[in-house]
Amino acid sequence: MTLKTWVEITKKNILHNIGEIRSLLSGDTKFMAVVKSNAYGHGLLEVSNLCVGSKKVDWLGVDSIDEAMTLRRAKIKLPILVIGFIPFHRLNEAIKNNVSFVAYNIELLKYLSKNFPKNVGNKKAKIHLKIETGISRQGISDENLVAFVREALKNKNILIEGAYTHFANVDDTTDFSYANKQLDSYRKNIDKVEKLIKISIKHTASSAATINYPKTHFNMVRVGISMYGLWSSRETKLSSKERNIKIDLRPALTWKTLLVQIKKVVRGTPIGYGLTEKVKRDSVIGILPVGYWDGYDRGMSNIGEVLVRGERAKVLGRICMNMTIIDLTDIKDAKLFDEVVLLGKQNKDDISADEIAGKLGTINYEIVTRISPQIKRIVL
Repeated sequence: MTLKTWVEITKKNILHNIGEIRSLLSGDTKFMAVVKSNAYGHGLLEVSNLCVGSKKVDWLGVDSIDEAMTLRRAKIKLPILVIGFIPFHRLNEAIKNNVSFVAYNIELLKYLSKNFPKNVGNKKAKIHLKIETGISRQGISDENLVAFVREALKNKNILIEGAYTHFANVDDTTDFSYANKQLDSYRKNIDKVEKLIKISIKHTASSAATINYPKTHFNMVRVGISMYGLWSSRETKLSSKERNIKIDLRPALTWKTLLVQIKKVVRGTPIGYGLTEKVKRDSVIGILPVGYWDGYDRGMSNIGEVLVRGERAKVLGRICMNMTIIDLTDIKDAKLFDEVVLLGKQNKDDISADEIAGKLGTINYEIVTRISPQIKRIVL
């Protein structure tokens, strides 16, 4: 291996997870694979191509026009929805390349009324209405929704293709009372909209809702974290057990690096920047060519662990921008250029995204998503 750090994606686990989630859906429910933010760190093109090959994915969800255009340039023809902001002057790229996009600002409609691109043939701007139901984020409020739809319908070049919302509190709770209020609000708003125009694609379900809350499926679900084999939260996993929902999610990502130096230090030797840690015995330390620039969080300083030859080695001292120091004293057979696992399984042990998130006081989403997109993803 000539790389100093790399990420391996297990194809069979991605496909397995898609199949597991698909088994919870009715036959006519569409599956949107959310591949935004470099596919939650798993590789935008790598995962999108797996989705296309699976023939079980109907849509791809991305955050930006840049992500959408990366997919279109790669000849990926599945329908794409951009669920994040697109600068108005780049809407022509979306329209020209059959990319659907979210709509929630009346200014967007007015811009398209005055500046609809002339180089797109007879293609329309395909929009999905984002209905605000209680997350107080991106979305159209109740009192503005009908006026918004009427404004959109004035422009023959705009096609209202779908309407959706997003739950604020379905991932990290076993109590769906707030989600029920949001769902009721969504339904009432859809009824108002459909007095003006029929909505062909309705979608509200995230990964957690897809697994535990079938009422939210409508005719499309948006599956992100669970497709990668990670649970949205401990509560989501608990809810599935309480509801006797049998679903087996398998993590697909392993992050590896190399052991590039081994050396001995005597008891009391300070390690790394700030002298934050001193070895308590004569020790063998190892140097890894990876650090917080790569996405290995500096919060793991002094507390993190990695796998070397299937055994745990503690992170010593502060994680540097491009290097990390580990304790090899108890791993007698460690050798130069051994593979080291930062995240994932090696032999019988496993350092999960949830374990790292627990040490850092955050969520597994952040652990995988923040792995640098410059690191090569290798599909196995």
